Amino acid sequence: MAEENLILVDEKDNPIGTEEKVKCHLPKGILHRAFTALLFDKSGKLVLTRRSKEKMLWPNDWDGTVASHPRESETYVSSGERRMPEELGIQCSLDYLFKFEYHVPYKDVGSENEICGTLIGIVDESTKFTKIEGEIDEIKWISAEELLTELKANPEIYCPWMLIALELLDKSKTLMLEKYENILSSWMSDEMHEVYQQAIKIHLPDNNWRLIK
Repeated sequence: MAEENLILVDEKDNPIGTEEKVKCHLPKGILHRAFTALLFDKSGKLVLTRRSKEKMLWPNDWDGTVASHPRESETYVSSGERRMPEELGIQCSLDYLFKFEYHVPYKDVGSENEICGTLIGIVDESTKFTKIEGEIDEIKWISAEELLTELKANPEIYCPWMLIALELLDKSKTLMLEKYENILSSWMSDEMHEVYQQAIKIHLPDNNWRLIK
């Protein structure tokens, strides 16, 4: 398989070149473009995926629905829509919410140093997903209340970019907050924010993340 090249960016998300994926994820990391996509059903439940045990970074940990990297010809949205069938075996239209920058090491193995666009989509709870070998080992639906309980008990098994994306949901543009109000309301309570922030601190004790406006 050919080596995948990622889009390198500056702190304002301007493209400045490309580099091999593995080199971008070495311990110091190289700032590059990524996305995380969150799929909900109409009742507000979120699709979580457990990262494959074969992954170099955060193997076996729980993530949002899909996380990957745009290609040079893609937008955040088109890259997410391209990746859905590749990881979950489904088609899904997505909307863009916001983007954030973060840098977090994973043990002494590597790191994520990314500007990460956050995407949202709606699927039916009866949707049949396909787990792609080497990408996802498990898929489950979860409510905000259920995740709250899990984060209080085991925050370390949830990927940091997923936690940041959830913490920043209320920073989405007004148009998106109005469009998805019924779905997102339970995920943006004061209690949820408090638990997100505590969980993020475990992964990023130096608070090395920020919303990009």
